Amino acid sequence: MDALSSQLINNKQKFATYHLNNSAIPFYALIQCHADLSQTDCLLCYAAARTKLPRCLPAVSARIYLDGCFLRYENYSFYTESVSPAIDNFTCGSAAAAGAEFEFAESVKYAVANVTRNAAASEGVSGFFGVAEVGGRAYALAQCWESVGRDGCRECLSKAAAAVVGGCLPRREGRALNAGCYLKYSDHKFYGDGGVRVHGHARRNLGKVSISFNRLSMNFKYETLEKATDYFSLSKKLGQGGAGTVFIGSLPNGQTVAVKRLIFNTSQWVEEFFNEVNLISGIQHKNLVKLLGCSIEGPESLLVYEYVPNKSLDQFLFEKNSKVVTLSWKQRLNIVVGAAEGLAYLHGERGSPVRIIHRDIKSSNVLLDEDFNAKIADFGLVRHFGADKSHLSTGIAGTIGYMAPEYLVRGQLTEKADVYSFGVLVLEIVSGKRCNAVIGESNSLLQAVWFYYRTNRLIEAVDSSLDSDFPADEALTVLRIGLLCSQASVSLRPSMGQVIEMLTNRDSEIAAPSQPPFMRGTDLMDPDASFRSRSTYSSVSGVSNGQSTKESSSLLSSITTGPARSQELIEE
Repeated sequence: MDALSSQLINNKQKFATYHLNNSAIPFYALIQCHADLSQTDCLLCYAAARTKLPRCLPAVSARIYLDGCFLRYENYSFYTESVSPAIDNFTCGSAAAAGAEFEFAESVKYAVANVTRNAAASEGVSGFFGVAEVGGRAYALAQCWESVGRDGCRECLSKAAAAVVGGCLPRREGRALNAGCYLKYSDHKFYGDGGVRVHGHARRNLGKVSISFNRLSMNFKYETLEKATDYFSLSKKLGQGGAGTVFIGSLPNGQTVAVKRLIFNTSQWVEEFFNEVNLISGIQHKNLVKLLGCSIEGPESLLVYEYVPNKSLDQFLFEKNSKVVTLSWKQRLNIVVGAAEGLAYLHGERGSPVRIIHRDIKSSNVLLDEDFNAKIADFGLVRHFGADKSHLSTGIAGTIGYMAPEYLVRGQLTEKADVYSFGVLVLEIVSGKRCNAVIGESNSLLQAVWFYYRTNRLIEAVDSSLDSDFPADEALTVLRIGLLCSQASVSLRPSMGQVIEMLTNRDSEIAAPSQPPFMRGTDLMDPDASFRSRSTYSSVSGVSNGQSTKESSSLLSSITTGPARSQELIEE
């Protein structure tokens, strides 16, 4: 996939192929951007398409369609395929055209016929491409891959046109997703700025980032970071998450840093990038990963952080093998206290200049330094919380299993949502088990710990790998704090400042947890609300516990064809 990216960049083209047939499993890949995209937007769209590939693995075949580009890989040479009846597909908009259905349908037919004819007759630069507009009522775009040739393009678009006209009208929108082409019609103009669209407010935010970092001398040259990471070598890769891949790098002055290579899969990437840069660039705390700077001038945007050598907490808690050190009780308690202090600082309780809600506190977002001190990381989802507000209403984003019930169901966000996540984290640290672990007859870690608490067996929740090498009273105190923080009712949860007092002051009074960290659906759900209606993240396999959700992803369909052979995605 890096070879395709290099071709797009070096040749300044919107089409590339790559094959490797001297391995045990032959590999062929193709990327085609729509001709209306700029070269920069083509690269962004390709980067977005690459982020979808993990959903397709381990299938040996995948086709990914975005409104701007197409990415495909196979274990055979497919470059000249124009149609594939078993896999070719079409999707339709959900809403029918309101009024004048006949007039709209006729306009679409005319636009589709025009664009099909014009694209197949085009010169073939950036593939065979065409757009058409009819009376401001109907718009159409057609794109064939360069490799299918004129005759293949004509055949592909003919079948695509028949599919969307016959299968989608009078709906407002239709797309055909064929082996050798892409065809779309709509009742509004969508081309010219297709692919990964960066809207006006997003571009303004990016400008603010640039101005801010120029002023603070925190800009890095892209070439410097590229060399620092050996051109993003896989050997330098530290990890990968929903927002991007992190590499270790060495700057010219010898400083070791972590370089986050951002994933641009929707227009929301600019907002998240702006959040991470603008809100935390001036914040310094020993339990927060320090942002050193960024690069926004190259083909992709990069964030530069201090390097934290011991990687993430989840690897020490959940990866049970001889290479992973078992955390002692003293280390676990130190991590709990450190995470609490970092979170309290974000919430404005420890001299922070702003109130910030992290929204994604979890074990993989807690990094450990050489002395196993906790440092909270990944600020892409943070939200600024004004002093005059009691809560924010926002789209759902975070990780299921750590998300507070009032936020998950009603979208109401306060610092207490972070407190809930922290409570879940505490129970994981003490027990050494993931929050979605099935323990006995309990469906989750939280249910199991609550059961132990109600039956006066709370000590059984402590990680068995510690044997008896821990002070029982301390462990019970920390577990009770975890249960207090993860109570379902917002008002029953303590603030992070109160949590620190309970953790560090032996004379502090600790209330008894009175409510389990879960509620029955009838208590929790609004009659007209459900998590499904509020979650906007989808994948081939669906959302499950421990799976991050993002606010702006809009997956139109996900199709699996054949047993573990082919995965196909279409996304705006």
